[in-house]
Amino acid sequence: MTRKRIGVLALQGAFREHRRMFEGLGADTRLVRWPAELDGLDGLVIPGGESTAIAKLLAIHGLYEPLRAAHAAGMAVFGTCAGAILMARDIEGARPDQEPLALMDVRIRRNAYGRQIDSFETAVPFDGVAGGPVKAVFIRAPRFADLGPGVQVLAAGDDGEPLAVREGRALAVAFHPELTDDDRVHAYFLESVVGA
Repeated sequence: MTRKRIGVLALQGAFREHRRMFEGLGADTRLVRWPAELDGLDGLVIPGGESTAIAKLLAIHGLYEPLRAAHAAGMAVFGTCAGAILMARDIEGARPDQEPLALMDVRIRRNAYGRQIDSFETAVPFDGVAGGPVKAVFIRAPRFADLGPGVQVLAAGDDGEPLAVREGRALAVAFHPELTDDDRVHAYFLESVVGA
């Protein structure tokens, strides 16, 4: 089987942790900071971090249109926390200069779970992932406020609140799976989203 080529957007945030997860699963990884580094990738992860900082750096590095074009041409994209925010079509509470990538038909609300001090870890049942609930770390997590008709909910909280959503070759989660020792969400991305 051909090893998947996964890019990790390395402008800001937890990109090293994502790279470690994907390499542990046998993927070839590449840090992505410039448009040419998107060439030949099967998938790209947009990590958690600070969504406004990542958005500014996407613009400075000229990555907005090349990233959209690569996704439109078939590259799978996986966003965690801040990455999920940037993948949405509409960002509630965004700064005026914070442009969404609009890779998913989702409206998202920034910092919906409170401030840094309100961070927590929990176990989340996740459709398509065997072995019971996955470990999930929530740090200033966003909330999926509105989902388009083609968006599938893969994980939800006890209150029914969506925590992980998928639309075709795009996967977004409100939490940080990369900050745990549980690699099953990354494996799901490789096998079910990239491999679709």
